[in-house]
Amino acid sequence: MSDFNESFWSFYVAGLTLVGILACLLLLWVTARAKGVATADNSTGHVWDGDLREMNNPMPRWWVWLFVLTIVFSLLYLVAYPGLGSYPGELGWTTRGEYASEVEKANLDLAPLYAQFTIRKPEDLAGDALAMGVGERLFMNNCAQCHGSDARGSKGFPNLTDSDWLYGGTPEKIKETITGGRHGVMPPMAAVVGTPDDVKNVANYVLSLSGSPNDSVRAQLGKPKFTACAACHGVGGKGNQAIGAPNLTDDIWLHGYGEQAIIAMVDHGKTSDMPDQGGKLTEAQIHVLTAYVWGLSNKPAPARP
Repeated sequence: MSDFNESFWSFYVAGLTLVGILACLLLLWVTARAKGVATADNSTGHVWDGDLREMNNPMPRWWVWLFVLTIVFSLLYLVAYPGLGSYPGELGWTTRGEYASEVEKANLDLAPLYAQFTIRKPEDLAGDALAMGVGERLFMNNCAQCHGSDARGSKGFPNLTDSDWLYGGTPEKIKETITGGRHGVMPPMAAVVGTPDDVKNVANYVLSLSGSPNDSVRAQLGKPKFTACAACHGVGGKGNQAIGAPNLTDDIWLHGYGEQAIIAMVDHGKTSDMPDQGGKLTEAQIHVLTAYVWGLSNKPAPARP
């Protein structure tokens, strides 16, 4: 699609736009000069329904000038606003600027509402019905697309209602995640683990860590090979929240369950991204959203009167 960024397409769009306007002007001029063949009674000779005749009268002047004004308006519009390819327009208007202006105005209008929330801790807000109503709307608009409307996630998208946190579930860590996003990478480890049979053994050992059904013989053979994974997941497989390495002992499987799913992870690795919301939401909105997400898996503190 890189060819659409070339200047040719800008000239192409601008040319089509101007040709269309000029074609309308030419059509108006040609039709104004054309003289229909009239009969003695000044009709064109076309008759419908017995007595409905088409007369050969010229177009009303006000109608002609309305067309002319429309064409003039379109030319002035293209000078003021973007419409001729990459030409930005003299007024510098953009959809992004309009959107940013509307968001800024909305944030100013809502500032008094959020002011009562920002002075309180997220743990306290989690017990406030009004704050949680606002937090739920923020979640639905910005998070539910991936984590689901019930926040229980799906394959590849974490469940936010349990106690399993890749990077930590404290309000501080949740706010950090929302603000800056997360970029998780597990590199392909098959070459480090060994042969395909070794990878299968490691997969069974990983299953054994959480008490999941596994081949016990292969699990024992895979235990020494797990040292290649221990650098991130820990010797006991309990993970490392500092780098987002999952806990392999809790029987929670983010990217799929079973021997084949684990083998695929070891063979191919996995890259996961959560986009940052810091540039989209205000600090106050993130504060309320943090309280809402924290409250999904924690018992909120009683609301203060």
